[in-house]
Amino acid sequence: MFSDLITSKARVKLLNVFLTNPFEMFHVRELVRKTSDEINAVRRELQFLEKKGILTREPRANRVYYSLSKNYPFYFDLLRLGSKTIGLGFEIIKNKVKLGRIKFAMFSGKFARKLKEGPEEIDLLVVGTVVLPELALLVREEEKKISSEINYTVMTEDEFAFRKKKRDPFILSILSGSRIMLIGDEESMLA
Repeated sequence: MFSDLITSKARVKLLNVFLTNPFEMFHVRELVRKTSDEINAVRRELQFLEKKGILTREPRANRVYYSLSKNYPFYFDLLRLGSKTIGLGFEIIKNKVKLGRIKFAMFSGKFARKLKEGPEEIDLLVVGTVVLPELALLVREEEKKISSEINYTVMTEDEFAFRKKKRDPFILSILSGSRIMLIGDEESMLA
């Protein structure tokens, strides 16, 4: 969680807003509404995050907008961290025991970056002995929040190993793309 690393609650809330919507720009007052913090606290944190290069500032007419800076050296690391600490990724990690025995759980890189994908592309792959109703509940709750369908696939370890060994095109397409591991070791998944 960001709160484990960052002591400023206002900064954590701001980062959550930006990482949930990595391609959007936000006006200061909009950020005040989204974080429920005082305007001075929001402005102070925005200045700090801009000074560190995490956010970019763009004046437009009589307003100032902020967005995540893609030039920040740790931009993709922030997106990975956000995927694990916000939304569905956080819920999967938090509810790991209720979900069964998960060997691997991963988001596609496109899903984590909030890039639109084709309907056949997978957003989430879960491998193991999974309690499907529990996972489906978490996915449905996230779909409501983001107003978008989440494509996910669940398979047993044996099925995953078999399909990987047979060089199944579906599995190869997942493994050849970018990904963010929520649970499990990426190297052992690819081996």
